[in-house]
Amino acid sequence: MIDTSAFQGKTASYYTLGCKLNFSETSTFGEMLQELGVRTVDRGERADICLINTCSVTEVADHKCRQAIRRMVRENPGAFIIVTGCYAQLESEAVSKIPGVDLVLGSNEKAHLVQYLNDAWLHRNALREQGDEVTDGLHAFQSVKTKDIKTFQPSCSKGNRTRYFLKVQDGCNYFCTYCTIPFARGFSRNPSIASLVQQAEQAAEEGGKEIVLTGVNIGEFGERTDETFLDLVKALDQVEGIRRFRISSLEPDLMADELIDYCAQSRAFMPHFHIPLQSGSDEVLKLMHRHYDTSLFADKIHHIKEVMPHAFIGVDVMVGCRGEKPEYFEESYEFIRSLDVTQLHVFPYSERPGTRALSIPYVVSEHDKKLRSKRLLQLSDEKTHAFYAKYVGQEAEVLFEKANRGRAMHGFTRNYIRVEMPAALAKEEFDNQLITVKLGDFNHDRSALKAMI
Repeated sequence: MIDTSAFQGKTASYYTLGCKLNFSETSTFGEMLQELGVRTVDRGERADICLINTCSVTEVADHKCRQAIRRMVRENPGAFIIVTGCYAQLESEAVSKIPGVDLVLGSNEKAHLVQYLNDAWLHRNALREQGDEVTDGLHAFQSVKTKDIKTFQPSCSKGNRTRYFLKVQDGCNYFCTYCTIPFARGFSRNPSIASLVQQAEQAAEEGGKEIVLTGVNIGEFGERTDETFLDLVKALDQVEGIRRFRISSLEPDLMADELIDYCAQSRAFMPHFHIPLQSGSDEVLKLMHRHYDTSLFADKIHHIKEVMPHAFIGVDVMVGCRGEKPEYFEESYEFIRSLDVTQLHVFPYSERPGTRALSIPYVVSEHDKKLRSKRLLQLSDEKTHAFYAKYVGQEAEVLFEKANRGRAMHGFTRNYIRVEMPAALAKEEFDNQLITVKLGDFNHDRSALKAMI
């Protein structure tokens, strides 16, 4: 039973770390609290409730989570502090002991966040009535073991963005040697296709024009429900109000050729893919326990470009993981250089407690990690700029996002080229509108092409 009267007129502040999935979930949490009568704080205003949605993909992420929690406690004295997300699942008790923290919810419990918040809120009020001011937080935590994470928290929200993010899947069954995410989010699970179509239709009714499909390993969709990711894509393609769908990230071994072919001729799925490679060395891929080799990955890139020559392809690459000897990195670099891809998301390997990677003896120094990252980022810039340059002078349909008055507006083409409309041409009515523009030269920092009307 929820006592909504206890939350009427209260304010909340939110802080999210990590992936697009986390941002989507935080937005959903915000909508849930809004239904209780909780208002999001204005800039500089103190909050009654603070929610921190954490990440634990690297050691740096863990550190940032702790910093964010302490900052929220410091800036909002007396606020009820809730922490959830991957770091909260992996280190529930330790997080709960941070001064000022009231409630920590693991991956299974966050689906019932409102109920847990209600109970803990009433408990804190009862303690205060008894004379206990609870100045240091309740320090309560709720989490279960990985095998017992079974709930699915639906999420289809845009937050303060134009694009909606639809969560279609959670968890992962892969357990790569370097990764803690399966421990933090549990095994793969998903809702029904019908429920996801319904959420997409609701987004269309709200005026949404673009939806990004998010999840942890979305290619595993349907393993427990006797459906496939391709079935989902075909069903969503029929949601007429949505003009664009994008697939956030898809493992190469789960990217069926039939899916690529369908997207090439579909009504609304964009020529835009994000594919995790992690390493272009077969030896390193084996050490990582990845489910493919470089030959399969190259075949997928070739197939995409064969049926969608204009497709934007983003690639995840990890550098400096245990076992990545200099010759293996050079193999990886040359392989990636040979691929017709658009952009690299480069991140250094981080030691994670409890992962099997720690048993691999060869360790890459932090100095070498930085050098390798720099080389790959330079390669990424070269590939991205070459891809953008091919479209200078062409017309393209762009979905623009709202900008502050007097500022340039930005948006993306169908194939994910970032476009900048100068402030002199920008209009408020362009927000969330698909507008055909002529693509000019690069902007000042070469992060986008200029739009000309």
